[in-house]
Amino acid sequence: MVNPPAGPSIDGATPLSAEDLEQICAIIYRQSGMVFGETKRYYIERRVADLIAQRSSSSARDYINLLRADPRETELLINSFTVNETYFYREQHQLACLSNSILPDIIRSKGPGDRIRIWSMPCSSGEEPYSIAIWLLENWPLVDAYNIEITGSDIDTAILKQAVDGHYGQRSLSKIPTDILDRYFEAEKDQQRRLISDLRESVTFAQGNIVDRASIGQLGRFDVIFCRNLLIYFDEAAREVAARNIHELLYPGGYICLGHTESMSRISETFEPVRFPDAIVYRETKDK
Repeated sequence: MVNPPAGPSIDGATPLSAEDLEQICAIIYRQSGMVFGETKRYYIERRVADLIAQRSSSSARDYINLLRADPRETELLINSFTVNETYFYREQHQLACLSNSILPDIIRSKGPGDRIRIWSMPCSSGEEPYSIAIWLLENWPLVDAYNIEITGSDIDTAILKQAVDGHYGQRSLSKIPTDILDRYFEAEKDQQRRLISDLRESVTFAQGNIVDRASIGQLGRFDVIFCRNLLIYFDEAAREVAARNIHELLYPGGYICLGHTESMSRISETFEPVRFPDAIVYRETKDK
């Protein structure tokens, strides 16, 4: 196949040939399950151009060879393609569903002091798992009666460091009521705030890739999984792998909360939709 002629340069870098673009997209797909292609050329070239410049590579071909030789470079590539748009109390109706319906159902088979495990994947810079912690403290009267463990994981190693540090700006905090903001966040300069240490220590963070069973297996199993607005970036094959991994990491009868445009029913038969007053979620249906 003859490649089309190169277009104008982007940020001083030579545009990717069709072959180079295909190979980089293949690396991203193998490592993350995210699907990119020709329709995202501009988006890809901008990010790859920055990475090539940082490595002083002489060409896209040299950079691709570096990706194949050094896993750390692949990690940085994946970090640059992850979407980290999030904020506290996002899709608040699912948090209400968690405290009003999901947890009351889960504790039917548990006793006081038993462990309840909740997983946020992808957790980005920590807004979602920390929102879960704050929401339960504020809205679930039985929060102190059970041993609640919240884990956040993401494929992006750089964003996980931000999550652990717990510094946030106005955009992330805009949906939190003022009284809750003052209770759980310490004021810093430039209208920044930092989550109080007790809350930061209440969430565990770990790198994980939902389509790589080995990378998430050590996390154990969970009663509830939040996996919102991730599957939309996958093709059918990657979604099936993700669904299988989620199924294996849920306790029997456990719940998964997806984004409002996502549906597990079209991906896997091992989950059934459950219509609660606050939200539609999915429940694991088969014993392991």
